[in-house]
Amino acid sequence: METNEVVRGRLIDHVHLVVRDLAASKRFYGAVFEVLGVPLGGEGPGFFWADELFVSTADSPAAAGSLTGRHHLAFQASDRSGVERFHQVAVSAGGKDNGPPGVRKYHPGYYAAFVLDPDGNNIEAVFHGPAARSADSVRITFKG
Repeated sequence: METNEVVRGRLIDHVHLVVRDLAASKRFYGAVFEVLGVPLGGEGPGFFWADELFVSTADSPAAAGSLTGRHHLAFQASDRSGVERFHQVAVSAGGKDNGPPGVRKYHPGYYAAFVLDPDGNNIEAVFHGPAARSADSVRITFKG
């Protein structure tokens, strides 16, 4: 998939991971999100969330009673050092190295690192290199 332009923010509404150990997942994702500058959005009995990612236990009312399978999630970093800090912090917070920080051949400037989370999901932090963004993020406000 070599390309010079991508659109983000219109396909994925949310991703729900159902995990074995919520405390281990919260420790892992909390550390990763802090490095990436993404605050936890909230938490409650059996769940927590940040932006489009919702994480819960199998017995949470939001889950269907079973663990989700292995997934690959890629989080955006603001620069190469953010990718490097992600990798270091993710491994320190219970993740397993699945590819050290480095250039990947997906498109020019693609710099990424990969870590397996406590449930074996392949978590990536990526910096796409110098690029112009139309917006940092999209904010949706519900009416009603």
